Amino acid sequence: MSLLPDTNVEERPLVVECNDAWLYGMISLPEQIGSRGVLILVGGPQYRVGSHRQFTLLARNLAADGIPVFRFDCRGMGDSEGDPRDFERLEDDLHCAIDRFLQELPALDELVIWGLCDAASAALFYAHRDPRVTGLVLLNPWVRTEQGEAKAYLKHYYLTRFFNKEFWGKVLSGRFDYSTATRSFTRTIARAAAGRRANEHGQKEPARTGESCDPANLPDRMLDGLRRFNGKILLIISGNDLTAQEFSDLVSASPGWQRLLAAPRVSRHNLPEADHTFSRRLWRDQVADITRNWIRSW
Repeated sequence: MSLLPDTNVEERPLVVECNDAWLYGMISLPEQIGSRGVLILVGGPQYRVGSHRQFTLLARNLAADGIPVFRFDCRGMGDSEGDPRDFERLEDDLHCAIDRFLQELPALDELVIWGLCDAASAALFYAHRDPRVTGLVLLNPWVRTEQGEAKAYLKHYYLTRFFNKEFWGKVLSGRFDYSTATRSFTRTIARAAAGRRANEHGQKEPARTGESCDPANLPDRMLDGLRRFNGKILLIISGNDLTAQEFSDLVSASPGWQRLLAAPRVSRHNLPEADHTFSRRLWRDQVADITRNWIRSW
């Protein structure tokens, strides 16, 4: 057994068979293995290391505290075989990865899925279907619709720009492109208005991404997943992120989301200065501490 320098953490590669493809991942093992493990689900066009090495460092951080972690490349990403697929079609990848994780560590009784952005959305779709999953860590969940994106831009981006020194510097120096800005602003208003008219007429707005045949829109399907899942949930929201702001706006406007997220089984932490991928060491360490303390709390 080889340990990482200055730690009691062992890392070794793990191969997962999923349908006709081989998936490749890395397991981080503590010296003393507890009964609850964490599976890091990778979303978007990323692989198991994560932005700014966040997934690697998070796995080592948790393993150093006795929590085994498995992170892997979904089909078509990183080193894994197969065709790429979006976050709406990760069910088989998740199921196979969990099977392999528990096969490798049969002492594990429970599993937490940790997902950022659309990986959080995929985790919500999957968790209620697998009784081995008893907890979810959801960071800046992806709830993107045309209307939601437009409203988030109008409410957060343009307002922030109005009070931005660089913006006024361009205006006062004559370097501001009025025609482009006007066209962008007009298109954003039109998208927000179109979505509102569709809702008023009872039409479902299609998700911007994904190939699901489900007629319900993305936020409604995520809400259904949340309603069906009975385990613990940790929600971590960045303050400097339009994706997170779109999620927060959705919750603020939806009694259904508010009711479910107000349950005692749900914990929430806001990191006001953090961006979407927690790109600074301070924010990354805060996420690791919050995750570790939450897993140890139940």
